[in-house]
Amino acid sequence: MRDSGFQAPLWRAIAVYRIAALTYATILVINNVAHYARPVLAWPVLAVMLGWTAFTTYAYANPARRRPLLLVADLLITAAALAASVGVVGRIALEEGKPTLAVAWHVAPVLAWAVAGGRRGGIAAALAMGVTDLTVRAHWDQAALTGSVLMLLAAIAVGYLVRIAEVAQERLQRAIELEAATRERERLARDIHDSVLQVLALVKRRGAGLDGEAGELARLAGQQEAKLRSLVAARSVPIVDGADLMTLLGARESPDVTISGPAEPVRLPAGTAREIAAAVAAALDNVERHCDPGTKVYILVEDTPDEVVVTVRDDGCGIEPDRLVQAEAQGRLGVAQSIRGRITDLGGTVTIVSAPGQGTEVEITVTRLT
Repeated sequence: MRDSGFQAPLWRAIAVYRIAALTYATILVINNVAHYARPVLAWPVLAVMLGWTAFTTYAYANPARRRPLLLVADLLITAAALAASVGVVGRIALEEGKPTLAVAWHVAPVLAWAVAGGRRGGIAAALAMGVTDLTVRAHWDQAALTGSVLMLLAAIAVGYLVRIAEVAQERLQRAIELEAATRERERLARDIHDSVLQVLALVKRRGAGLDGEAGELARLAGQQEAKLRSLVAARSVPIVDGADLMTLLGARESPDVTISGPAEPVRLPAGTAREIAAAVAAALDNVERHCDPGTKVYILVEDTPDEVVVTVRDDGCGIEPDRLVQAEAQGRLGVAQSIRGRITDLGGTVTIVSAPGQGTEVEITVTRLT
């Protein structure tokens, strides 16, 4: 059985309803006891109902005690109190329209099942209690059927309310977690800005214009500074139900990497966006590994209603014919797994066009799911 913090007010409402229904049933017994077949037995049944009301009010108040055994016992004891009407009130009085001993009170366990088990639990309890009620009444007129139908509808409504409340609570929890992650990200961004970025900027300034390894170190420090600034100053925060592909790719922008795309966010499922960004990162890593320092890379993002196309083009050394096939045969699966494998798992395609000395173009196409 499910149990969530938001259910506490519902359990209190059921306890109040059970007490009010018991009060109403007691008044009806007092007014009709003279017409019962065995009036003296009505009071023990009411005493049991009173004791069970007190016990369930106590038991359901603690989430740890809201177990299936308690719910089943609640249903069975209430059904027994309802069935006792046959011997106490008498078949003749029931057929004449006299109320049962558990009138209205018997709805409480149905509501409890709806809160604990949702619509399915509520419907199952309502059907079981409805059949018991109709069997005890021994007449299937419109009034009897209406009471059972109303009980069933109440179970469905409460179960639906519970489901809606659970979804709302889950979304609230995700929003709280997102806010916490955003605050932590902002804190880290401040720390990085005050420490790492300052050091990289200093290395870049001091090494500018120097030759040899010192100049190369300054150039690399400048590249890393640009990447890090782009990362900590991303244009938007990831949303709960998806991600902006442009934001993820923006972390890879640098003096040597230019990103072009739509002015509006490119919304994709979070997993899809992350896999595309990882494939693009793998393509950029290949450029950095195999091409000369300073090789320019251009990333173009095209967003259409049916698909998203990301093109990664560089002006580097290019790829020799059959080089990718040979690398895969030798067990070096960087392109095969990091790029093709990721996109294939998304149902997309990867096209690589390259020639020695003419750079490489990697086109990634992923179809939007509708």
